[in-house]
Amino acid sequence: EVQVVESGGGLVQPGGSLRLSCTITGLTSDDYGIGWFRRFPGKDREGVSCIGNIRGGTWYSALVNDRFTISRGSAKNTFDLQMNSLKPEDTAEYFCGVETGVYVCSSFAYGYDSWGKGTQVTVSS
Repeated sequence: EVQVVESGGGLVQPGGSLRLSCTITGLTSDDYGIGWFRRFPGKDREGVSCIGNIRGGTWYSALVNDRFTISRGSAKNTFDLQMNSLKPEDTAEYFCGVETGVYVCSSFAYGYDSWGKGTQVTVSS
């Protein structure tokens, strides 16, 4: 069973930075994609960024491009989302998802097989 755990959320002032981490266990192959999504109250999840594990191709939402960076973590099957120049409108619950059996990651939530429980990011002065 694939399990996903997010960490690194918290409270930060506008203009500050946070680093989210996603740790995945239970994977049986290397062909998967990782996606970071966020959810605002009363809204569906929206894509923030994603990365394909094998080829390393990435995607970013236009709302976070040039501010957020997705990358592999230092340990196997861990992925980080570095968030810089945070804005109050980035306040949301952030989720990491895994889509197995793919070489290219997806920006759409419906393709993902497993999800973490989420981590809250609050940007406020």
